[in-house]
Amino acid sequence: MTQPTASMHRIVIVGGGAGGLELATRLGDTLGRKKKAEITLIDRSRTHLWKPLLHEVAAGSMDLDDHEVEYLAQARWHHFKYRLGALAGIDRQKKLVKLAPVFDDEGELIIEARTEPYDTLVVAIGSVSNHFGTPGVAEHCISLDTQTDAERFHKRLINNCMRAQAQRTPLQPGQLSVAIVGAGATGVELAAELHRTVRELAAFGLDRIDPSRDIQITIIEAAPRILAQIPERLAESAMALLHSLNVKVMTGEKVVEVTTEGVRTASGAFVPARQVVWAAGIKGAPILAGLDGLEVTRNSLLVVRQTLQTSRDDDIFAFGDCAACPWPEKDALVPPRAQAAHQQASTLLKTLQRRLEGRAPLEYHYRDFGSLVSLGEYSTVGSLMGGLHRGTLMLEGVIAGLMYKSLYQMHLVALHGWVKVALDTLARTITRRTEPHIKLH
Repeated sequence: MTQPTASMHRIVIVGGGAGGLELATRLGDTLGRKKKAEITLIDRSRTHLWKPLLHEVAAGSMDLDDHEVEYLAQARWHHFKYRLGALAGIDRQKKLVKLAPVFDDEGELIIEARTEPYDTLVVAIGSVSNHFGTPGVAEHCISLDTQTDAERFHKRLINNCMRAQAQRTPLQPGQLSVAIVGAGATGVELAAELHRTVRELAAFGLDRIDPSRDIQITIIEAAPRILAQIPERLAESAMALLHSLNVKVMTGEKVVEVTTEGVRTASGAFVPARQVVWAAGIKGAPILAGLDGLEVTRNSLLVVRQTLQTSRDDDIFAFGDCAACPWPEKDALVPPRAQAAHQQASTLLKTLQRRLEGRAPLEYHYRDFGSLVSLGEYSTVGSLMGGLHRGTLMLEGVIAGLMYKSLYQMHLVALHGWVKVALDTLARTITRRTEPHIKLH
């Protein structure tokens, strides 16, 4: 890549999630390709996966290798630079992003701590799970925040099944059971996906394991019902389907402790489970609370104005799950959804182009198009709002499932274009017929 001139505007994006990578790609294809600005994407991982798919990786129904995007390749193809590293801080006066050192799996140093200069900084590092100070969560739970988390859960699931198949003694209570804390989209989608994959896994020679008898999947939710983001009628439909799959759902139960043996709730109930997934809420990463005086909420989210500029620095923008963005129409904050990050990336693309021309930034206004929740191969439920119809359109079944899959395809099109996505989809459809439908390692 041609070295930038001294006067070229430096736009640094920290975080390569759905919004961050889309923004870097589109800025690279416009400003970067025409040498109007130098675009740099920083991420602590080497690859990207659309976060709503993490439950499929965890269950083993999706092979991460087939769907992850290599940052280095994406940068080469779309005229931006990629830097490996985790955000360690910023210096607002000198306009520097501080990056932590990078180590390999054996603890050997790969890249020393360093800084990256910027003229405009965009923070899009996403969120982390909120444990709410619950004892035992950090030690005994897995949260599906990253690809690494999802792969770790899947490997633990496989290893526990292999161990159970080989052991000569009877299975202990909860040895193969899974408890999922939180009945939002992640928790419910994971439960439905696990129901199918554990049965397919047992069919591959694990004849000593009876999934219907030995593996109990339990969802524990503190709220009165599951899936608070969709209409109650659809949540009831999802609840009925979960019951038909023998997934146990406990609502109105607040988790107060997680141990090596299972989960304890405020009512005194105990759910035996050696594998516990925490999906009960999110917050900002701890590093956000120490970004050189930038304003944050109590949950460590960066406070931004309607323009997505941080409240205390016009040269720093934030969007996606890490930002507390106002939603004036609802007197609330924009919800942490992929559709919001996609919309904000589109607004920022225009704003940053205007910024180079000395024009004022655009205001972002969230458009809620509803929510869709996948229940694996069994069904999809959700609601659509706005668009081609008035009011709220409630969907279930095949049509909802097709629309759910189309959301991922739209993300891929934003990264690669229609031609590559069509060819990749065709290739995966063909190879899918010659491979196991679950990952067995």
